Amino acid sequence: MTFYVGVDVGGTTTTVTIGGNEQNVLFVSDQFATRASDGPQATISAIVEQVQQGIQGLGGTVDQISALGLATPGPATLDGILLKTPNLDPTIWDRYPIRLELEKELQKLNPKINVHYVGDGQAAALGEYVIRKGDLNWEAKLGQRSVENVSSLFMVIVGTGLGGGEVRNGQVVRGLEGRAGHAGHVLLPEFAFRHEHDRQLVVGNAMATIESAVSLTGLTHQLEYRLSLPDWKDHALNQQSGSFKDKAKQLRDLADGGDALALELFDDQAKALGIGLLSINYLGDYDLVVIGGGVCDLSESVRERYRKAAEDAYRTYCLDGFKNLTQFEFSACGDDAPVLGALAHAYAMTK
Repeated sequence: MTFYVGVDVGGTTTTVTIGGNEQNVLFVSDQFATRASDGPQATISAIVEQVQQGIQGLGGTVDQISALGLATPGPATLDGILLKTPNLDPTIWDRYPIRLELEKELQKLNPKINVHYVGDGQAAALGEYVIRKGDLNWEAKLGQRSVENVSSLFMVIVGTGLGGGEVRNGQVVRGLEGRAGHAGHVLLPEFAFRHEHDRQLVVGNAMATIESAVSLTGLTHQLEYRLSLPDWKDHALNQQSGSFKDKAKQLRDLADGGDALALELFDDQAKALGIGLLSINYLGDYDLVVIGGGVCDLSESVRERYRKAAEDAYRTYCLDGFKNLTQFEFSACGDDAPVLGALAHAYAMTK
């Protein structure tokens, strides 16, 4: 048996997956602590330990690993050198060659292992693609899925920030220096925001970006202002202690319960996302546009409301020739899309 490994490194947690000869998923770890604040070596050691445990649990050894795909937050170079990545403290991680250092550590156990790097947004798009195309099978978790006729897709991942990635003709698009897919930094028009305050959040080097509207960071910024308005002065969140970020994390449950403020905030986010996805689809003309991340965990009714609001905004402003995009799709893989994409990247790089 030959094994292939995928690793998705996040700022807080990391996940490992292992696949077999037939491009089937055999194992996905629980999320474990990245230990990013302890420094790169602590993170590398944690990954190697989890890979060893996963392989041993399948009755194999590290000697049987052919390749490992590694995904991390960007920006980074094509070869996996991190470039002031916001989710990994730049004072510790900037210019750290994470792909090379992980490969060195694994090659102490198996000199034949090669590690291949891909950005986490790119990995998420690739993971979504290979699952929908049937190129990667995870029947134990996702069941038997119908193979979809799709050759291109763009995926956005709504989280603390907003990432993205593109697959075209079966290949993940990485760009000249590995930075392709940074959808969160696409600029939005003023009318994408309900209040002037909402567009003032600076993300990276700009305000009025998709990420400043569509992210937990954006929700936190917007919620603080809304709770200061007379319309919401009696809202239950104003009676609570804690940070506005902690309060923003409650909005999903509040929306599921029909809370008017939470629904307004998600409606606004969906509208902004639809406008942003229009700009992205103008450039890519994709078979499929996929929404991933935390919004996938909304209740079915709120999620469909979110989808409709995003699609309505898209169709309101798009050229007639682009109205044939049937609908936006929510991720089939959920939070596992990046680690599945990292695994798919390992397979692809050994062909």
